[in-house]
Parts: sequence; structure tokens; C-alpha cells
Amino acid sequence: MDKIPMTRVGFTALEAELKVLKSEERPAIIQAIAEARELGDLKENAEYHSAREKQGFIEGRIKELEGILSLADVIDPANLSGSVKFGATVTVADEDTDEEKTWQIVGEYEANVEKGLLNIKSPIARALIGKEEGDSVDVRTPGGTKSYEIVEVSYV
Repeated sequence: MDKIPMTRVGFTALEAELKVLKSEERPAIIQAIAEARELGDLKENAEYHSAREKQGFIEGRIKELEGILSLADVIDPANLSGSVKFGATVTVADEDTDEEKTWQIVGEYEANVEKGLLNIKSPIARALIGKEEGDSVDVRTPGGTKSYEIVEVSYV
């Protein structure tokens, strides 16, 4: 299996989610199943079926997180410099509207565009990789081609 690039912040967040699932959610759902069993006939017991379904989701997410964390390749952006690469915080200006946007290029499991965290596999991130400050990039997106100028590249 390929390693999954991830920042320290993203790795810590996934570890925290796994800890909550194992120490809080899993015991709570086991208790809910036990209580639902006490209510009698399991064939027509909606609480029991609901709790079992939720248990399946929790166990699936635990397995998924354990797999992701076992393959994680934690990269510290503070040790990097130069052109745009994983972990870079990039400020770009839309060449049509002069609107500036700032994104950090992160792994796919920690990406969140609303928080400025851009998936390394996204079209924008792929277009930015390897470029320098002052370079112009054309990005083919589902909404059409956008042109950006790289204003600043930093590693925090």
C-alpha cells in the first residue's frame, strides 16, 4: 500500500477521532444494544436495530481510521521551502477578478476547502505543485478554466 501524506495537525485530528470512537462511542453503543435487548422481541425492536446499525458505522469508521493512520506519512511543512509542494500555504490571485485566496495543500483525509485546506489530489493543488511565487497557473475545473497568479508560498 502507498503511504498517505499527512500533516501533523491532520494526523493528530484523526488520532483524536479514533480515541473518541473507541473510548466513548463504542462503549455507549454496546450499552444501548444491551438495553434494547432487554426490551424483548428483537425482530420488532426498532431501538435494537438502530443501535446495531450505528454500531456497524462506528466499527467501520474505526477500521478505516486505523488503516489510514497505519499508512500515514507525517510531513512537517516547517522543514520545507522553495517551490509549491505538500504542506505549502499558497496565496493566489484570480487573474480575472484579482480576488486573493489562501490554501494549504494537505492530504486527502484532512482536506476541507471551507477551512482553506486543499486536497493534494485536487485539480488546483496539482496545478500549483512545483510552481514558484510569481508564476501563473491555469486550472481546469468542472466549472471551466481558471487562471491564478501565485502571490506567496510559505511553509508554517
